[in-house]
Parts: sequence; C-alpha cells; structure tokens
Amino acid sequence: QVQLVESGGGLVQAGGSLRLSCAASGRTFKWYAMGWFRQAPGKEREFVASITWSGGGTWYLDSVKGRFTISRDNAKNTVYLQMNSLKPEDTAVYYCNKNPPSVDYWGKGTLVTVSS
Repeated sequence: QVQLVESGGGLVQAGGSLRLSCAASGRTFKWYAMGWFRQAPGKEREFVASITWSGGGTWYLDSVKGRFTISRDNAKNTVYLQMNSLKPEDTAVYYCNKNPPSVDYWGKGTLVTVSS
C-alpha cells in the first residue's frame, strides 16, 4: 500500500512560480508511473502531467506545456511539479497519484491559488 502526501501549494501572483512535492510511503513507489492531477472549483479533476517509473518519459496537459515540469527522485520517494509562469486558470487543488490513477491513492491535495 502506498500513501501520498502533497505539499507546496499557496497563493501566488500571476507569472509566479511554485514547486509542489508529493511524498510517498511504501517500497513499491519507485515502480509506479506517477501523475499530477488538479481540480478547479466547479470542475472535474483533470490530468496535468505524468512521468514514467524511471523518469525517462513525461507527458503534459497542452495548456501547461512549456510552463510545468514533472520530475521524481526515487531515492527520496518523491515526485515534484515545478510550475512557472502561473496563470489564474491554474488555480486548483493539485493531487498526485499513480498514472493511471488509483481510487485508493487519492490524498488531500494541495491548494494553488493564482491571483491576477
């Protein structure tokens, strides 16, 4: 069983940056492809970015390409999401999970609020 805890969210002005972290427990973490997902107020949760177990492959939602970077450190059991040039439409609760996501692994997420 893997438990995931997201952190690093906060309030930032448009154009600013944040780095989210997802700390995982469990020995099997390093074998999972991982992803970041987000849910804006009144909207469904959506895929943002994913990374293979080795870190050799990454994929992004079109609207965040060139601004967000997903990475992982398997020695630290942690996945990161570097978010630059943030826009108000990036405001959401951000979650990490396996990719594809497992219903058992959703955490509480971390809130990102981008002011205009």
